[in-house]
Amino acid sequence: MPYITESATIIALITKLSSAKILWADTEVADWDTAYPRLSLIQVLADPKNLNGDRAYILDVLDKSDLVAYFVNQIMVNPQIEKVFHNASFDLRFLGGSKAQNVTCTLKMARKITKDRLSVSNLKLKTLAAELCQFSNVDSEEQGSDWGRRPLTEKQLKYAKFDPVYLAHVHRHLLKNLNKNNSNLEDMSSMPRNEKSEQTSFSVTNVRVAFECPRLFYLHHHFDGKTLFVPDDRIKGIGTVFHKLAENFIGIAKKEPQFQALFEPPVEQLKVDAIATQMQQLFYQLAFFPYLQSAIQQDSNQAAALHQIWQGLTRLIRHWTELLIKNRRDCRADAVISRTLVTGEFSLEHNFTLPDGTQQRLIGKLDSLVFDFEQKRLCVVEYKTYEPVDPSAQLAQVSLYSYMLKEKKKVPVDSAVYCVLPEFKEYRYSWEQLEKTVHQVIPHKLQQMREWLKWEPPHPNPPPPTPQPHLCDICPQQEKCQSFFVVDSSQSTSSEKVVITPQAEKKKPEATKKPLPTPNADAIAEKLVATLKSFGISVDYQGAAIGPAFIRVRLKPHPGVRVASLLNRSADLQVQLELANPPLIAPQAGYVSVDLPRSDRQIAKIEDYIQRQQLPSTAPVKIAIGVNLDGQLLEADLSDPNTCHFLVGGTTGSGKSEFLRSLLLSLLWRHSPKHLKIALVDPKRVTFPEFEGIPSLYAPVVKDSDRAISLMTDLVAEMEQRYQLFEAAGCADISAYNQKATKPLPRIVCIFDEYADFMAEKEIRNALESSIKRLGAMARAAGIHLIVATQRPEARVVTPLIRSNLPGRVALRTASEADSIIVLGGDRKAAAYLLGKGDLLYQAGSHLHRLQSLLATIIELPQS
Repeated sequence: MPYITESATIIALITKLSSAKILWADTEVADWDTAYPRLSLIQVLADPKNLNGDRAYILDVLDKSDLVAYFVNQIMVNPQIEKVFHNASFDLRFLGGSKAQNVTCTLKMARKITKDRLSVSNLKLKTLAAELCQFSNVDSEEQGSDWGRRPLTEKQLKYAKFDPVYLAHVHRHLLKNLNKNNSNLEDMSSMPRNEKSEQTSFSVTNVRVAFECPRLFYLHHHFDGKTLFVPDDRIKGIGTVFHKLAENFIGIAKKEPQFQALFEPPVEQLKVDAIATQMQQLFYQLAFFPYLQSAIQQDSNQAAALHQIWQGLTRLIRHWTELLIKNRRDCRADAVISRTLVTGEFSLEHNFTLPDGTQQRLIGKLDSLVFDFEQKRLCVVEYKTYEPVDPSAQLAQVSLYSYMLKEKKKVPVDSAVYCVLPEFKEYRYSWEQLEKTVHQVIPHKLQQMREWLKWEPPHPNPPPPTPQPHLCDICPQQEKCQSFFVVDSSQSTSSEKVVITPQAEKKKPEATKKPLPTPNADAIAEKLVATLKSFGISVDYQGAAIGPAFIRVRLKPHPGVRVASLLNRSADLQVQLELANPPLIAPQAGYVSVDLPRSDRQIAKIEDYIQRQQLPSTAPVKIAIGVNLDGQLLEADLSDPNTCHFLVGGTTGSGKSEFLRSLLLSLLWRHSPKHLKIALVDPKRVTFPEFEGIPSLYAPVVKDSDRAISLMTDLVAEMEQRYQLFEAAGCADISAYNQKATKPLPRIVCIFDEYADFMAEKEIRNALESSIKRLGAMARAAGIHLIVATQRPEARVVTPLIRSNLPGRVALRTASEADSIIVLGGDRKAAAYLLGKGDLLYQAGSHLHRLQSLLATIIELPQS
């Protein structure tokens, strides 16, 4: 029995377990009956055949939050590992909560089968182990022992090691029992109707899921797990809290006289905006703020989600205010809230007659009811934080609630769906619209659902895939579905498609490139020298270099000629030489350079400079900056302290977006997702649209301020966790750690476009600055790198705090000399006079290079 207390050994074991397909797990919690419970042990079993517990691992994690976080990140959020718990809702409170994926709960499985069918006295794990699996001498006394005490007793350790063993065997028996129950459905036609309706009960939510995806319905019925399709750009896990707070509002509004007093003036004096604001403020003070403080004290990472919840609540309260004012015309002020917002236990059930003559019991519980005095009708209300991904499935759900309540109350009942984010939308359906849906569609669907549950692998004709393939991309059980059902190549989903020019696609061999005509640099230089001489400035021509966008002429001033006299002639030369842009003039070692824009400007295609290859994990991670006058590509090594993080500035038309895209491709073409992860922030939604599905993404592309804060907070947490790993392994940085580790850590590059868009609000600015400061100061050794870009590099946006923590600088054309100075530092104003379209200045240490950015004319992404 491996009882492990050393941090380094625990980390090594967690890394090993991260390659498992299925794990049976349990936890022991100290101080569980107090306000501050502490996770004491994590017990894990990977071998389901083990009977004596000698292959169960006991991880001592008491007051070791870093180890718990590592377990969550490596195991719990990994969708490729199925995690089996008995009472998952309890364990997940300490192991990732809503972030956990691919979790199976044996308690819920047992409840579906029912205690009577299992022939057990109760559904506790120890009872199931003894009565279902025939384990003897099952100890249940130590469950209430002091798990915060150290050292643990032998009896406690014995108790702890057997929990995952019991769980694995109970899980296997429940799976067999479920398959047996499914086959028994075939015999239901011979049973009396009252017995048939008791055999299986579907919930209204089951029906909604069956409309969305039959396979997800099947998996949930047999193995439990999540059923909500939530797009990646939405904050997850806020629905339950939103529902509870909405119910809380109704309860408070009915009890508190302050709310009723708002409706006492005559109806014509009641203003929606004013009353809604007062109701929101009252609820915030009485309920939401205390809840907010308590929640953030327990977990500060909830701040972004709670902000979204509050936004939704304010929109819902405003809608209720409109309805209350309308109802006030027919109701007294002291009764309008209680008669409009109806509360109580709205549990419903109904037996539907199916096309085959059998009956199916359906159960459900309403979110809320409202009464409309003008319509003189009740309305079932279903709250949705976001607009549903499948409106037809939502219609089926609300129509069932309406129908079941109508059968109970014997009066027509309307239905409504309130979607509160990102803006309030109400979808209302009258009873007359819904009645046809229920009578014609639902009975057939319920019969289909029965048929689907009869299927067992490997028999043919499994439940069909979703009729909406785009849902596969956001399926909460995508990994389990792909492994459980055999994918028919003719039914490939959108998640299996490669949309953007795949690298594997064969290309026609390119024709031999003809050399491009080059301008006569000597003739241009002679004209420049003659023009300067006309201004009384004598110089000697010392050669020229031809770049894609400009020609650099080297001039040596005659003795007695001041360099300042040349620097001040930029505008005169633009006029006299008929240039589209003023030339950049700069002193160099031994000469003065004059950069004259080419009239036949060339582009630097990325495919001419970057080779598609998979570099080893030990290879340095470099980003492509641009092509110099010698036709060579300059790159920046992210492990170098001078170029580990970058500030990129450039105004509209400067080529900033193309620079970031080519920089990103230079990473993707050479480093696999195993060795490199990419985080993208794109508030304008135009810089990285083609990259939203790449396998290298660290997180979904961020497009709003709340998620930007969350991403940066996650990167700080990732950095801190990595340093804890380095410390445990005795390593100084990621390079040293990866040479020792069996599972190397990938480097993470975060490209943050249009940073200025997040600077309007002080709270957001402070939060982002704080994260950038910490990452800029410490993240290099942890293998995390920032590239922060903006088209408005103004002093209020790019503060000294930001500049001091981003040592690498790239300036494309800026809107002003002041902006150029902010990006490049010192008194370097030259970026204001660049040509645009990828013409840039790259500051590496004390050197300033003028380069031409690469251009990706076609975005070609590797498939893996």
